[in-house]
Amino acid sequence: MALWAVQAAQLQDVPPNVSAFLRRHEQDEQAHLRQFEAMLGRQSQGRTTLPSVPRSWPALAVQLFGYEALGLEFARLLIGVRPDLSSILDDELTHVGFFEREIGKILAGDPAAAGQAQMSARAWWRKIPKTVDRYVEDVSLLPVRAQLREGILCALQERFRAVGLQTTGT
Repeated sequence: MALWAVQAAQLQDVPPNVSAFLRRHEQDEQAHLRQFEAMLGRQSQGRTTLPSVPRSWPALAVQLFGYEALGLEFARLLIGVRPDLSSILDDELTHVGFFEREIGKILAGDPAAAGQAQMSARAWWRKIPKTVDRYVEDVSLLPVRAQLREGILCALQERFRAVGLQTTGT
């Protein structure tokens, strides 16, 4: 998901520093995908079309931040069972940190852009529980599914709050 969202985001009008970051980020995500494909011995199915992403930078920044934060939580779980993949966690920390700084700039800047970011955060938050549910639906996770889901959602909400995004209210 992250690879295709990053590719789609590069087609939008974003600040120059973001565009440069997204190019490097795409390379990181492609490397992660190749690593997983090699470990599993099969290629991913990929996508025939890119996902739709918001056109406005404040909304797009929130969406990318949210999905990167979600990726970070899964990377934390991954190194619990595969410490040799800690480079993925390092990359995810870098990606999340970049978007945290960008969200900070948006929230400290133009009030209309800040309001749009806040509204996007609330909209994103309404969708993410179902996304997490899909990610943890495998039968092998049944004994820990509820705890895993709650832990991921709590971590995401805390990260959103820490950066200044509200996930509830008007």
